[in-house]
Amino acid sequence: MQGDYNAAVAALNTLQSNFSIVDAIRKSGRGMNKNAIPEMIEWVKKLGYEPADFDRLKAVHVAGTKGKGSTSSFIASILGQYVAEAKVNKTGLYTSPHLRFVRERIQIDNKPLTEEQFAKYFFETWNRLEAAAKAAGHADPSSKETKPVYFRFLTLMALHTYISEGVDAAVIECGIGGEFDSTNILVKPSVTAVTSLGIDHVAMLGDTIDSIAWHKAGVFKPGVPAFSAPQPEEAVRVLHERAAERNTKLDLVDIHPELENIKLGLAADFQKTNASVAIAAAGAYLRQVGVEDLPTSTYLPQAFRKGLEDVHLGGRCETRTDATTSNLKWHIDGGHTLESIELAARWFGSLISSSTNSSTRILIFNQQTRDASSLALKLHETLVSALADQKPFSHAFFCTNTTYAESGFRPDLTSINTNASDIETLSVQNALAETWKGVDNSCDVRVLRTVEEAVKAARDVAGQSKEEVMVLATGSLHLVGGVVEVLEGDKP
Repeated sequence: MQGDYNAAVAALNTLQSNFSIVDAIRKSGRGMNKNAIPEMIEWVKKLGYEPADFDRLKAVHVAGTKGKGSTSSFIASILGQYVAEAKVNKTGLYTSPHLRFVRERIQIDNKPLTEEQFAKYFFETWNRLEAAAKAAGHADPSSKETKPVYFRFLTLMALHTYISEGVDAAVIECGIGGEFDSTNILVKPSVTAVTSLGIDHVAMLGDTIDSIAWHKAGVFKPGVPAFSAPQPEEAVRVLHERAAERNTKLDLVDIHPELENIKLGLAADFQKTNASVAIAAAGAYLRQVGVEDLPTSTYLPQAFRKGLEDVHLGGRCETRTDATTSNLKWHIDGGHTLESIELAARWFGSLISSSTNSSTRILIFNQQTRDASSLALKLHETLVSALADQKPFSHAFFCTNTTYAESGFRPDLTSINTNASDIETLSVQNALAETWKGVDNSCDVRVLRTVEEAVKAARDVAGQSKEEVMVLATGSLHLVGGVVEVLEGDKP
């Protein structure tokens, strides 16, 4: 099979698990697939590799609940500063999910693969798996069963891409968990790290912080430096136990004092925790490749500073001015857990407090698969607390993650793992609207079918206002990806 980028995305989308499968796993309570790693190793072999082949990527493997994408991006940006002096040949960054384009998940030297690169490595991976199925006598080598599911396929493709491109500083972000995550086929990474832990994916990881810590610590490997952000006491105990079991030492990382003197490329105070873990992990990597000018507890080399300042990760505490409505300012964060929504609310609250005190503020919110109302209430509660007497929002728009009214999803943003009937009847959005009215009956609450309509409604409100209008779009990375898609698509 051959094709261009659009054909690759269309083929990739056939590997998504549909809603009924995802929902059955969620409700079964059977936890993570204990066979995931053996199964993944089989896929690796079908692709023509052994897991130890990926040792040459010198991977930095990052697990965690909150901030693992930000931390991974900080690490890749720091390591990228050492390409010019030949301490690093090429960096790789594998993260998920994507905002607008699936190729954002697989980056080289801090740039997403081009459409041509993505298509090349996608079809090389696809065709090798079909060839392996044919050689094994499979009745239909081109069938869906001869490839792994979406995330596993992209993991295989990323590793194949990085080997092919000569990457020797691959920053690999875990998907869910760590112990049974498909990225955990790495035999000997150069560094491992665990970012802030919280309660998420309870059906798969358990509903206690020690259970979650156990899963995340699965990335620890014998003799490989391991770092962690500060954690609750119970999590720290489990992480240390797991590190000892894996015959390595865990270092807990405090916030680096020099971050007070740097304007991080990712806004918000909590990013200092992520940046500090990134400093420790990048330092450990660079020590192994012979760099001598490394951070200390009070000092940061210039290359580290530049890496931390230059990093970009869309949809995380991102601020942008609207291209068509000059008094409209967008604040975009993909917070989708109770902890991350609270952090997003604190960030937005700090911006309100330091702004011209605009009283016109709009919320655009959705969360299609988790407990949406709990997230919305946590957002409201945190902002009310931060703003004292002020109402958090004058308007609240609840929409689905569907991007466009006419054409639906851009192919890269297509998702089939949500309940189609819920989206059709707007059941989640209507429930959210009722929840919000219950805590703020003076707010203009609306239910809208698409992201495009929510963006238009925000622009209409701003068009009728003489003051600056602030929008917070949050609740889901799928939602904010749609928001960014509409805003970028409308640029003159």
